[in-house]
Amino acid sequence: MHYGIEVVPFGLYSDPRRVVELAQAAEAAGWEAITLWDHVLFPYGAGDPWITLAAVATATHTLKLCTDVSPLPRYSPHVLARTLIALDILSQGRVILGAGVDFDFTPVDPTTSPKRRAEILDESLAILAHLLAGKPVTFHGAHFTFDNVQLAPGPVQRPRIPVWIGGDSQPAYRRAAKWDGWVIGTIDEQQNITLTPAQVAERVTTIRSHRTDDTPFAIAVSGVTAPGNAALPQAYAAVGATWWFETIFASRGSHAEMLARIEAGPPR
Repeated sequence: MHYGIEVVPFGLYSDPRRVVELAQAAEAAGWEAITLWDHVLFPYGAGDPWITLAAVATATHTLKLCTDVSPLPRYSPHVLARTLIALDILSQGRVILGAGVDFDFTPVDPTTSPKRRAEILDESLAILAHLLAGKPVTFHGAHFTFDNVQLAPGPVQRPRIPVWIGGDSQPAYRRAAKWDGWVIGTIDEQQNITLTPAQVAERVTTIRSHRTDDTPFAIAVSGVTAPGNAALPQAYAAVGATWWFETIFASRGSHAEMLARIEAGPPR
């Protein structure tokens, strides 16, 4: 089991400087990664994950840098790939892209259907598979056309920057099986468990049934624990989870309390 922190960048944590504090404390305490939500519209303010992760990259040395998840239909794939490659170079190979489909669209694009956004997601992933490997891509789809496009320089990571897929649906499970991991939350805003270890086990079985090779595959879950209490992460590990992300958000406690939880270390 690997351990990271998941920061919900709303309100207080829309400020990259606060998130850098959390990240530095996490690295010092033995956590292995930081992941950020990727939203634009939130009444308390939403931080930019790419600016924040770039700041974290310069202030840390070992933490992996993730999103959970970035809605690819909001992005042009080549522009997102350029951002990811630059972050991978800046961090010397610590980037993981968490990708999904359905956030923040209705107020700004009410005519786009979920089906169309899913189509855009799949086309974007097909394009990113090449761009995030530093390879040329030719692609003619319903939503994107690329003719021998290649970004330079390429990323540090080879064969490419890893991609984890988020979402709790049959299409998400099938999509995740084609990539490098699946990432999912297990709690609601009141810290109640909404996805139990038994339910995660069912999802993992489904994802594995769609896998076509035995390359390493991450199962990343996020939730909350008290310092020193490893029972819940171990329960998820027993059903196949390979990453536990401790969820840090302003309504869980004060900034000092969140720092103290991080400083207490992973729930091993």
